[in-house]
Amino acid sequence: MYAIVEIAGQQFKVSKDLKVYVNRLSDEEGSKISFDKVLLLDDNGTITLGAPAIEGASVEAKVLQHLKGDKVIVFKKKRRKGYKKRNGHRQYLTQIVIEGISASGAKKAAPKAEKVAAPKAEKLVDAPVAEAKAPKAKVAKGDDLKIIEGIGPKAAEVLVAAGIDTFAKLAKTKAEKINTILDAAEAKVQHLDPTTWAQQAQLAADGKMDELKKLQDELNGGKAV
Repeated sequence: MYAIVEIAGQQFKVSKDLKVYVNRLSDEEGSKISFDKVLLLDDNGTITLGAPAIEGASVEAKVLQHLKGDKVIVFKKKRRKGYKKRNGHRQYLTQIVIEGISASGAKKAAPKAEKVAAPKAEKLVDAPVAEAKAPKAKVAKGDDLKIIEGIGPKAAEVLVAAGIDTFAKLAKTKAEKINTILDAAEAKVQHLDPTTWAQQAQLAADGKMDELKKLQDELNGGKAV
């Protein structure tokens, strides 16, 4: 038989003749004490649970000695503050021995009642048939204009806001018009040179990524060297 019992604010798994170190108790050495906050009992496989404690159950023990625990070093430091502090601490403890576990009067937990599924409501014969929901139209996403050398995140947002959101549209837009769009933007993109953007966009629209990469190797920030 074993029990889970609360002693001095801590929970312990105890059995008969077990010696336990707990936080310092006020009882004198050699005195006998009883703990009634038994949270769980195991009597040869029969489990009894408390809610939270088991009514009528208790753990009997005897105080063997009062002592101090091992020293623990507490070190505090604050970086770049020149603050260091070191303290030692020894916890006051009490050693007890478990003399017995009393389960007299303990009530076993009642088995949980099985949930009975509620009967489903019958469908009405004359109920109107729900109309099938029309599938949502897929929103076409534009191309990633940042692939074009010279177009950064801000410039891409300006172009998309102006309706140029694909490589095909960018390829058909003249550099003069793009300059007008950039000049009117609130973002600082007026310094960009869109001279080669249409050429790059046409290669991207045609899927000629190798040729696009070769062209970009000859460019400097999107500008022809």
